[in-house]
Amino acid sequence: MENKNNLETVPAQYIGSEMDVIEHRNCSTPAEAIKVFERACTRLLSVNEWGHYPGISAFQLIDPQGIRAERQARLNDYIRIDIPGPGTQAGMGYDWVQIEEITTETDGKKQVLSMRVRPCAHPLSQKKETAHFLKSEATSSFIITQTGLHVSAEEHARNEVPNTDNGSLYDKGRNFMVGMAAKLGFSYPQWKGLVKALLQD
Repeated sequence: MENKNNLETVPAQYIGSEMDVIEHRNCSTPAEAIKVFERACTRLLSVNEWGHYPGISAFQLIDPQGIRAERQARLNDYIRIDIPGPGTQAGMGYDWVQIEEITTETDGKKQVLSMRVRPCAHPLSQKKETAHFLKSEATSSFIITQTGLHVSAEEHARNEVPNTDNGSLYDKGRNFMVGMAAKLGFSYPQWKGLVKALLQD
């Protein structure tokens, strides 16, 4: 069941397609639930490790200066995505998103960590055109929640529209094909695999 409180942190849907991927785990003791939550948070912020999970593309954390970062994700970091097949020319072979929000919440009854990313330009590009198969209106919100013995991991995609407005003719065609595949649900298995991996032992 969706936690409606969590969805308050997710941008409103107003264009294109949307997707919600949610995985739950019920624990035996409060201590186990806290352990699962903390481990899931560590895994979520360890972006460079995502590609080690089955069925997940390769992700590389890049700092605001455009340098590879071997640490946990921080606000304003970039994430370089190496999806199967040819990448964009605008992204120098990759798709790019930027972390625009990381929030935590603890109120005694519930703990929440959320991270939101948005398609962006290559961090070292002078053109500043979105280097991703989706337009910059799109977002992905990742949320880890622990309430009592219950822990959930979620990914909420909003406003997904293929990025065919800028870039080379090649990029426009490539982005249309990849964006339509995402719209048809081909990205669902990847995010389902990730949220499941975040909660596993």
